[in-house]
Amino acid sequence: MSDCSIVHKHWDELSTTELYAFLKLRTDVFFVEQKVDEEELDYRDLEPETVHFYIADEGGTAAYLRTLLDDTAEHLDARRVIGRVVVRADRRGEGLAKLLLDRVLSLYGHEPMLLHAQEYAAPLYAKAGFEAFGDPYDEAGISHISMYRAAK
Repeated sequence: MSDCSIVHKHWDELSTTELYAFLKLRTDVFFVEQKVDEEELDYRDLEPETVHFYIADEGGTAAYLRTLLDDTAEHLDARRVIGRVVVRADRRGEGLAKLLLDRVLSLYGHEPMLLHAQEYAAPLYAKAGFEAFGDPYDEAGISHISMYRAAK
């Protein structure tokens, strides 16, 4: 396995190179590979409470996710939302998404959390204590399920 050092930073701590690398990954996977037709740059990246978690290697950003605070979360008491979970194609299968998720849980596991999982990835989140709720739904042409994790 290549380098798996996890970095987490707020917007004002990011260099332009770091920003470019994870936006490139998100664009390559969500737009080019998955053909997502929804707005990627939603201004949520810039919010002071948003935290960007990523693993970088010689090829750029290998894996990424962000957490946001959202007062409009749709389930119980969850305000922290995990999103934009993505792993570069050549690094898939190494457990990088799990490493990022574990880091988020180590920092924020005392808070209830919410995420919208692509259905095929729901078992990863279930292993981390997230429970699906509601019916599957289409988001950007991909089947998703909402998932909640109570504070631990």
